[in-house]
Amino acid sequence: MEREEFLSVYRHSLAHIMAKAVIEIYGKENVQYAIGPEIADGCYYDFTLPRPVSEEDIKVIEDKMREIIKRREDWTRKEVSRAEALEIFKDQKFKTELINDLPEDELITVYYTGDDFVDLCRGPHIDNSQALFQAAFQIKNVSGAYWRGDEKRDQLQRIYLFAFPSKDELKAHLTWLKEAQERDHKKIGVALDMFMFRDTAPGMAYWLPRGWTMYSQLMKYSRELQAKHDYNEISAPLINNKKLWLISGHWAHYVNNMFIVPGKTQGTEATDAVSSDETAQFSIEAEDTMAAKPMNCPNAMIEYKRTMHSYKELPIRYSEYDVLHRKEKSGQMNGLFRVQEFRQDDDHTFVTEAQIKDEIKDVISIADEIYNTFGLTYRAEFSTRPEDFMGDIESWNRAEAALKEILDEKYGEGNYEINEGDGAFYGPKIDLQIKDALGREWQCGTVQLDFQLPHNFELTYVDQDGSQKMPIVIHRAIFGSLERFIGIITEHFKGAYPFWLNPFQVAIVPIREEHNEYAKKVETALKEAGIRVEVDYSDINMRDKIKRFKNMKDPYILVLGNEEAAANEVSVNVRGSNKQVRNVPLDKFVEICTKLNKERTLELPSEF
Repeated sequence: MEREEFLSVYRHSLAHIMAKAVIEIYGKENVQYAIGPEIADGCYYDFTLPRPVSEEDIKVIEDKMREIIKRREDWTRKEVSRAEALEIFKDQKFKTELINDLPEDELITVYYTGDDFVDLCRGPHIDNSQALFQAAFQIKNVSGAYWRGDEKRDQLQRIYLFAFPSKDELKAHLTWLKEAQERDHKKIGVALDMFMFRDTAPGMAYWLPRGWTMYSQLMKYSRELQAKHDYNEISAPLINNKKLWLISGHWAHYVNNMFIVPGKTQGTEATDAVSSDETAQFSIEAEDTMAAKPMNCPNAMIEYKRTMHSYKELPIRYSEYDVLHRKEKSGQMNGLFRVQEFRQDDDHTFVTEAQIKDEIKDVISIADEIYNTFGLTYRAEFSTRPEDFMGDIESWNRAEAALKEILDEKYGEGNYEINEGDGAFYGPKIDLQIKDALGREWQCGTVQLDFQLPHNFELTYVDQDGSQKMPIVIHRAIFGSLERFIGIITEHFKGAYPFWLNPFQVAIVPIREEHNEYAKKVETALKEAGIRVEVDYSDINMRDKIKRFKNMKDPYILVLGNEEAAANEVSVNVRGSNKQVRNVPLDKFVEICTKLNKERTLELPSEF
């Protein structure tokens, strides 16, 4: 049995043990048990219980689980009819609902753990509890959950369980979790005075001066790099009339995730049809309902359509950093990782079919440069034509072949994952999954081919033979959501960002008030060189000043006294080092900082 299969059986079996333990503790008549799947690091089970699970209850449940495992009970699989299943679970409303929702021809199976606990389950499971003797598990936490994720349904108590085959693996995982908690961007963001969230704007970050400085540096870097690759930045309205979203198709497919600004007249259904004539002329008689844009693509289509284009103009690259809004459920929002307001390093490039390969190779070269700048590795995933694809199948085949050829040349055949049928309905795509310092993967970059929006907006260009042809659109982002990317790198670097990106790059600490004049000279020299500086001119203790700047993770802290002022030098405390480098000429230090900014160096040099 492969390890993944083994872990699935192992963890799923422990979920049954946990359910049995809860029933024995709280009493069968007091417990409604719902579902209990395995997850990446263990399992969980959802219940309704007579009282909230307390800290004291957690240990009782864990002890009861160990007691059940020691009974060496057999596990028995049994196929039952629908009527038999409904009889078995007649007092369990969640199980009854699940049974009634099964297709008529579904094979129904139940698993008995001993003689007194039965669960509706496809399995497989262990044969005897003895197989779990070495089980290493620990209840992670208890949280609220809605039945079937519907906030209008029953609220359940979800008990999460860490589960590993050995104590060493559980211990290693708990150590990893502790490190992950220390890297939590929500905590670091507050500690470094970067951003905050308030109830006045759920899922929308308030960027504080330090955080916005870093955010701006990230956009500056993106803009500089894109300029080298002949991207043209555009901006478009943040709120658009409903008719735009009808043309693009987002009203039918995405309206529930859009922030709507109601018009004065009654809105029409999301399934409103739009004729091609109306689409071509942009003359739909729609009411004045508006919506904040959740993506930039339709606006880019309009900007392209403003004039006729020749094949000689293509590719046309429209980059965009406008604010986007997507409505999320409150339980789905998570710091900067899942927000309702964000920006992307977005681009929509209009190409001929013959230009697809070269353009995407260039996009991947940009991704290489960006991810290398942050010391991030990544892997590629290729998603192909889904069943509900739009457009001409031959165009799809050629596009997929071009993308596969690019991936084969770049990464080697077989060195990327293929997700058959997982492409967008409008075109195949390549997703780039970056890996952080804890080994977690995050989908950031994406390159998507689109045959549908050019069709919806009836976009054309004049080909070499004088005929009208439809361009293909490449949707592209490398950072993805800038908010999410900042959350990722905050945890990756644990708040100790590279010099070029850090909100303040140098902190200056004059030892006493009489050293303030020299400190101002140093501050001026650094600022004139484009280096971001903060200075504490107060008369508080020098060590307190240094401690504050260290807590803010400034890369360099300069300590200035009589000796430094007399020699036009600085003494440098390097972030992450307990050493102080003395007698560094001021002009040399400025030169080093300038070079770090220019080269966007990842590591801090500790020798001068």
